[in-house]
Amino acid sequence: MPVDVTQVADDTYLVHGHDTNWVILKDGDAVALVDTGYPGDRPGLLESLAAVGSSPDAVAAVLITHAHNDHLGSAEYLRTAHGTPVYLHPAEVPHARREFLQQARVSDVVRNAWRPGVLSWALHVKRVDGLTSHPVTAPEPFPAGGPLDLPGRPVPVHTPGHTDGHCVYHLPGAGIVISGDALVTGHAISRAEGPQMLRDFFHHDRARALDSLELIGALDGDTLLPGHGPVHHGPVRAAADLARERAS
Repeated sequence: MPVDVTQVADDTYLVHGHDTNWVILKDGDAVALVDTGYPGDRPGLLESLAAVGSSPDAVAAVLITHAHNDHLGSAEYLRTAHGTPVYLHPAEVPHARREFLQQARVSDVVRNAWRPGVLSWALHVKRVDGLTSHPVTAPEPFPAGGPLDLPGRPVPVHTPGHTDGHCVYHLPGAGIVISGDALVTGHAISRAEGPQMLRDFFHHDRARALDSLELIGALDGDTLLPGHGPVHHGPVRAAADLARERAS
């Protein structure tokens, strides 16, 4: 399936893969990736880089919102094959190494199999190698404080709940928030459209995930690039408030 590459601002692209998204940030010949999709998304990941006139060798760094298989998929490949550093929040570094796992278990999926779309989603996850562990052997904590010295000058914002070290990345100059799975606009098992939280069983700590919506809503922006679903245009504060209202 060809990937869908959407330019949302100057040098900023949202890419839709197999039910999950990643973001490409450009600055001249250099790029930064935010997330990498499922392991099975690798051909699409490489295709998306080519579509914006880039290549894996030009990737200055991979930023990971959180270390679930559908976001971490090709991070280790880029690190080992191209020497690309992989950065996460310090609390998420051991998660990326798979010293522990904070994601939905098979038992969670079985308990929710009655929900529309869950079984077809689970089969899809298997097809794109989402059940296999793909740890990053040498992930690095991103430098603390202020914008990262990378294309787009992203600012990490710790938003725990979905996982302990989940981060969103704020692009203040562009008014963009890359929200990972803390705030999405759709999902294969959701029948809702627009800003929302994922189903409860996807979150390691739902209460903290709800609290993190306040942190996201406090960010100045009018464009939301989620880990799942389409781009959302409108005040980020209103998007976070709507997600909280729908979760209540």
